[in-house]
Amino acid sequence: MKGKVYLVGAGPGDYKLITLKGLECIRKSDVIVYDRLANINYLKEAKKGCEFINVGKASSHHLLPQDQINRLIADKALEGKIVTRLKGGDPYVFGRGGEEGELLQAEGIDFEVVPGVTSAIGGLCYAGIPITHRDHASSFHVITGHLRKDGKENPEINWNALANMKGTLVFLMGVSNLKNISENLIREGMDKDTPVAFISWATRYNQRVVTATLEDAYEVATKEQVKPPTLIVVGTVVNLREKLNFFEKKPLFGKNIMVTRSRSQNSKLVERIMDLGGNPIEIPTIKIEKVENNTELENQIKNLKDYTYLVLTSKNGVDIFFDKLYEMGLDCRALANIKVCSIGSATSKAIAKRGIKADIVPSKAVGESLYDELKDIVTKEDKILIPRAKNARDFLVNKLNEISNVTEVITYESVMDDSKKDEAIKALEEGNLDYITFASSSTVKNFINLIGEDNKPKLSNTKIISIGKITTKTILDNGLEVYKESEKASIESMIEAMCN
Repeated sequence: MKGKVYLVGAGPGDYKLITLKGLECIRKSDVIVYDRLANINYLKEAKKGCEFINVGKASSHHLLPQDQINRLIADKALEGKIVTRLKGGDPYVFGRGGEEGELLQAEGIDFEVVPGVTSAIGGLCYAGIPITHRDHASSFHVITGHLRKDGKENPEINWNALANMKGTLVFLMGVSNLKNISENLIREGMDKDTPVAFISWATRYNQRVVTATLEDAYEVATKEQVKPPTLIVVGTVVNLREKLNFFEKKPLFGKNIMVTRSRSQNSKLVERIMDLGGNPIEIPTIKIEKVENNTELENQIKNLKDYTYLVLTSKNGVDIFFDKLYEMGLDCRALANIKVCSIGSATSKAIAKRGIKADIVPSKAVGESLYDELKDIVTKEDKILIPRAKNARDFLVNKLNEISNVTEVITYESVMDDSKKDEAIKALEEGNLDYITFASSSTVKNFINLIGEDNKPKLSNTKIISIGKITTKTILDNGLEVYKESEKASIESMIEAMCN
């Protein structure tokens, strides 16, 4: 049985610049063969058990030569597997996707091509350079900047035509051949003062743009140490960069930000960091382990009619409680006569997704604040159900028990996640971190345990962002300094603290 191959364009680098169809291919693949210019975070979208094969494809340094890549994807498909060949930019814009497709066709292997945003257009856009503009260029030409293996000029490049076409020229993979490019264009009549831009790592957090003129392009690129992967743009559209440069003005552009929440909880924070131009470095310090075969929770759900209040303190607690509710054949109507209390905006949103609006939400996302809301309204006749994490703070349960009847049910446990220990220590040693975020006391404690006391001093050069007072106290108790504390205990507030 033959499989199928998808030749997928991953776009120029920004995580969200892949197409919906491209993402769909990644999610159903058995094998993903990827280049270094494809955003590595796409691999997180793959299904469990998917095989990942890195074929490199750096300029003049391939982990596998192209003919072996062609053979690899064909062989995997002949094993009956769904293969995604994930390529930076677009498969057919100097991506050699045509060669891969030809081999697949010759061997009778079913394949599809999924176009991607080419860096020749998307990369310029993120640098504030429109590839066409009515006042500057009504055409564009995309050219490979590679020399032939024998060092000779590409015979199909008509330098005279390029120099006199009055449109935008974009050279891909041309840094090593820059001197020849600029000399040929000037020799064939292009104005030596024509603006030139070098765009390195286009659309990514570490995007770098250097401008010059055609005459001094080689000298400037050498002085500024311009390295691949870099786009070379030639044309007066480069002069629009200062007006149209939106990407590098994003508040977190170029910032390296470590995120220490659990893998299941960090998606919103990671997404917001990327949207604002930053580079999220995911170091989960917590794993959520649900209590399996939780007969105590089942018993309390059977007796929900006896309770007058339900207190939910986290998104994890909400999801586990309602999943069990549905598993037992019930839905939100089972809470018709119960007042639902929520701690934190994320908890409230999770409850709302289950079809319920929380009755009581304290202004601050801490147990003390909820107690202040409840202490004057609950009585000895009330019964309060609190399904929550093991080893959570005792304050709320103990104080409410003094004035009412509380039943606490353990539904999950937060345990240490040490899967990214080496990456965490490496990031600290490199010294390039701008911020590290802590969204709970447990993330602080676990992170310090993860890196070890010997490495704790390396945090002194990193700005620590705390989600709230309780987390701040834990940070201070561990001998660390807090750069900023969120005004509200929410992810959005943490983002604001970094942006401001």
